[in-house]
Amino acid sequence: MFLALEEIKQNKLRYSLILGLLFLISYLVFFLSALAYGLIQENKSAVDKWDAKSILLSSDANQNLAASRFDAKTIEDVEGQNLALLAQKSTVGWSKENPSQDDKVKLSLFGVKPNEFLVPAISKGREFNAPDEVVVDISLAEDGDYQIGDEIKLADTDEKLTIVGYTSGSRFSVAPVVYVDFDQFQQIVYGDTLPDDTAYTNAIVSKDGIDSYDSNTLEKLSIPDFIENLPGYKAQNLTFGFMIGFLIIISSIVIGIFMYVLTTQKIQIFGLMKIQGLSNFYISKSVLAQTFLLSFLGTFLGFIGTFLSSLLLPSSVPFENNWLFYGVIALAMVLFAVVGAIFSVRSVIKIDPLKMLG
Repeated sequence: MFLALEEIKQNKLRYSLILGLLFLISYLVFFLSALAYGLIQENKSAVDKWDAKSILLSSDANQNLAASRFDAKTIEDVEGQNLALLAQKSTVGWSKENPSQDDKVKLSLFGVKPNEFLVPAISKGREFNAPDEVVVDISLAEDGDYQIGDEIKLADTDEKLTIVGYTSGSRFSVAPVVYVDFDQFQQIVYGDTLPDDTAYTNAIVSKDGIDSYDSNTLEKLSIPDFIENLPGYKAQNLTFGFMIGFLIIISSIVIGIFMYVLTTQKIQIFGLMKIQGLSNFYISKSVLAQTFLLSFLGTFLGFIGTFLSSLLLPSSVPFENNWLFYGVIALAMVLFAVVGAIFSVRSVIKIDPLKMLG
């Protein structure tokens, strides 16, 4: 380590450039991982809040919540613990009179029964207790002008809904969720077209498990399988996963190449060291220590830069820190960089001191 530090001190500019490159690469990898995790959460955070085990969809819905629809009375024929009805519709809403296109926002409308476990925890305000009252994700207040007491107008309906409370971290398919009474949902979506005593639901959610159901009309999915089949969820995760993985590999190759070039430039110096009695092990250890130090510092600076960026980004950006992701990525980058430096070690071992004398 002494030899590695002394060499860095003697060549500050050269190693500062390498450190800067490692910082930029690690910053890019951390930033993309936080964006990927943020998008993952925006797709499924409302589902995570259920803390449920399984869900029933109509058998012909291709495991898609929006395509599923069946009579709400079906729940009477389902045997299970803590069952709840869920009606869902993607829509557009606004809170201003004569709204412009920028005033409109994509929403996911959830129709839920009061006193059932699908009703979210309230972070501010209160739960809805009247048909025209709703609880919304707090991001609507942070990113737009949706305050408690405001009315939301939805597309394709004349109904107006009053915001009475906020819940946090409740988004579905990248849209903030609006929770409304299940019966009011029927009026919003179907109006007066429904026969008396008829209601439709998109799903039946179970918190503790489902024992029996009509498999001819319904399909049971575990919550992880349901999340995996959300539109675009799997493709998004694969895209970001490959992107981040290749960036880690590329950064490791880059630092390996830099260290190899620096090592070959110092062959004569290493030869003289061997003549003076320094062993291959000692010199190789200094090369590996130098690589570890540079990759660790570059990765750490990239992490600091990413964290500071998260404090400055607007809440509308789907950016969320995940310390486990950061730790795994940092470990992989440092480990692969050290492995890449082994090629430099091989060139050190092959140095013949007699040739250096010649």
